[in-house]
Amino acid sequence: MFLKGSKSEHCVFRGITMYDKTVWSPKPCVNCLCSSGEVVCDRILCPALRCQLKFQPIGECCPICIDPGLEKQLKLYQSMRKKQKKEEAERQRKIKEAKERKRRMEEQRKVEEDRARRLEMEQREMMRALEEAAERAQVGLRGDEATEDEDMVWLRGDVYQMPPVPPTRAMVTTLLPPGCSISDVTVTCENAKLMGIPPLSIPELKSLSLQGNEIKTIPAGAFNGIPNLEWIDLGKNKIVSSGIDPQALKGLKFLSRLYMDGNLLEQIPSELPSTLQELKINENNLKEIEENSFEGLSSLVTLEMEGNLLSEGNVNPQAFTPLKELTYIRLGRNHFRTIPQGLPASLLELYLENNLIEEISETAFNHTTNINVVVLRHNKLDESSIAPLAWINHRNLESVDLSHNNFHLVPSFLPKSLVHLVLAGNQIERIPGYVFAHMEPGLEYLYLSYNKLDGDAIEPESFFGIFNTMTELCLDHNQLTSIPMGINEMTAIHFLRLNNNKIRHISEDAICDPLNEDDSHLVALRLENNFLDPRKIPPTAFSCVRSYSSVVLKPQRIK
Repeated sequence: MFLKGSKSEHCVFRGITMYDKTVWSPKPCVNCLCSSGEVVCDRILCPALRCQLKFQPIGECCPICIDPGLEKQLKLYQSMRKKQKKEEAERQRKIKEAKERKRRMEEQRKVEEDRARRLEMEQREMMRALEEAAERAQVGLRGDEATEDEDMVWLRGDVYQMPPVPPTRAMVTTLLPPGCSISDVTVTCENAKLMGIPPLSIPELKSLSLQGNEIKTIPAGAFNGIPNLEWIDLGKNKIVSSGIDPQALKGLKFLSRLYMDGNLLEQIPSELPSTLQELKINENNLKEIEENSFEGLSSLVTLEMEGNLLSEGNVNPQAFTPLKELTYIRLGRNHFRTIPQGLPASLLELYLENNLIEEISETAFNHTTNINVVVLRHNKLDESSIAPLAWINHRNLESVDLSHNNFHLVPSFLPKSLVHLVLAGNQIERIPGYVFAHMEPGLEYLYLSYNKLDGDAIEPESFFGIFNTMTELCLDHNQLTSIPMGINEMTAIHFLRLNNNKIRHISEDAICDPLNEDDSHLVALRLENNFLDPRKIPPTAFSCVRSYSSVVLKPQRIK
């Protein structure tokens, strides 16, 4: 069709002046040309296709032929595209909720700062009053001594008198044992060679650190003079379970944090305050968790029991039932062979590194449907030890660390919601096709460093499903001989590590798609310690990298 414009060398199209020979596209599949003052527009003609299965990619004017064998993948791709808007809306909702949580945390922080300032003023007033009282007492003592001395002189009639002893000012710090100090509402007695809990009488005290002493017992009434404690650190002492009186901690009505790392405890202390929110008993001798071990701790949020003697055989599945608010638990460096049973539904983060875990059963995470982070590095898992339905349908599980296990393949049936996957330090030789295709919205961080990936390890469909989401990909310290297929289709990738492989050449389109006219997206590219000759790299090979200074090529290995 022809649209007449001005007779001059310029054209006017919809109120916009176009220079002669300008070409533009006013709408999809239509090209226009300004030719000697006239606007000539033509619709793009599509070639006739002689194939059974046709497909028109999004943003393209003409359909293309596809292999009938890819029909299943195509349907999956189309289904994923339909869900994209819904997923984006859900992502925006999560971002909005995160901002709201951040705002509330900021408000809470300001409230805590105001409270801390008030407590500091109260503490200073208390210190000043105590000093004045001590000074008055010293002055009164000197007055009594002077009167007595005068009486003795009058009675004896002695001429000679001893010079008066200068008074010593009584400071509050004399109330503390040697090696202890006080600052605001905190008393610190770290590494002070204490054999027991010091007898303090400071009702305003909020924090007490007794770390690194020789304390073996906690008797009843040990904290009677400091009933308002909110935090106690008893780490690195010699406390045994039998040495803790059941009433020793029960009276602390405001205690929220209790640290007992590095002692000799064999059981969880009994009668702990219901206000407790954080409990750390790492590096002890815990060898049993009974059904009532956490009774009454409904406010507990964080629990750490790393470096003990715990296993699935000595942890009662009912023990975690009272922990209605528990969101974070660390059980690393124990003897678990399976995921502990009975974990609370409120759990968000689970750390089980450095155990003996050999399998993840189908019911392992049945009750923890809200879990967000699972860390299982340094265990004995392989691709056959994860049940197909163990976690694939979890909608909140975004981060899984399976590094330093016995995987030879990237495992199938990974969680649909996965965003962050760590598989470094395994024996992985292959990334199966479509292994990430079921993920929604898609994986963003994938770490496969220190494995055994070689030239045949990655299939054309290995990264299917994550081309538009992958942000950080680490394939360093493998045996790759070329740039893996599919990397040039990753439109969102920012960080790419391919260093310490056996790559010898880079084709023009191996990393950057020359047909992609979008802005450069790669922020950092690592290629050092391969067998590359920088002089033979095509000049456009790194066109999608924001800055050539972000490409690391040196040093290279000697051929």
